[in-house]
Amino acid sequence: AAAVPTCCQLTAQPHHPLATLFFVALMPVLLAWVLREPLLARWRQWRVGRQPFPAEWRRILRERVPCVAAMPADLQLQLKKRMQVFLAEKPFIGCGGLAVTDEMRVTVAAQACLLLLNQRGAHFEDLRQILLYPGPFVVDRARIDAMGLQHEQRQVLQGESWQQGQVILSWPDVLEGAAVPNDGRNVVIHEFAHQRDQENGRANGAPLLFGKARRQRWARVMHREYAALRRQVAADEPTLLDPYGATAPAEFF
Repeated sequence: AAAVPTCCQLTAQPHHPLATLFFVALMPVLLAWVLREPLLARWRQWRVGRQPFPAEWRRILRERVPCVAAMPADLQLQLKKRMQVFLAEKPFIGCGGLAVTDEMRVTVAAQACLLLLNQRGAHFEDLRQILLYPGPFVVDRARIDAMGLQHEQRQVLQGESWQQGQVILSWPDVLEGAAVPNDGRNVVIHEFAHQRDQENGRANGAPLLFGKARRQRWARVMHREYAALRRQVAADEPTLLDPYGATAPAEFF
């Protein structure tokens, strides 16, 4: 009978030196193939950001988004570059018979890109399209009551953010939010904040953060302040933030 091989006899032989060299030489090629799309995207964004900001867009900012003129010059410049990339990459779709114009695109982009300032590499990468309506729009939602029964509920909305990469906005509410910057209400910033929250999954008040320490600190501060707002609202006390923020962590964010 043949002898049973020992564990030592079953151990694989060392790779041939030529094979090792082949794989070492192949690694840069594989790495370049994996990174080609992100690198190309960054290169395209860099090229777009180097182009002059159109004079017509400057006029729209002055007339429709007056808060931009009050920003420090360096942030104004950064915002304009962010807007150029945003408008080059993100398609706008008119709904309900609305014809999308440059005025609409620029007004939305200026407010949305405020959320990207001083954040290196942030470009709403998961956002696929912006849908604009000529006014508030109606959505039908399923609601489960306390007995487990499902009911259809109709809601009239000014805006909405979907995890699949869509933001839906009412154009008159976009205009109002841009024209009155100090009333604590802005549908564009609200819905695009949801998009930032949804970059790592469903909106839950925990945005994409790198590093365990940063995530833990965010969770600690978020939980403390959210609980404080809920207590204030329950006690009918005046609050800095809209009481609607106490309805869910995603809305508080």
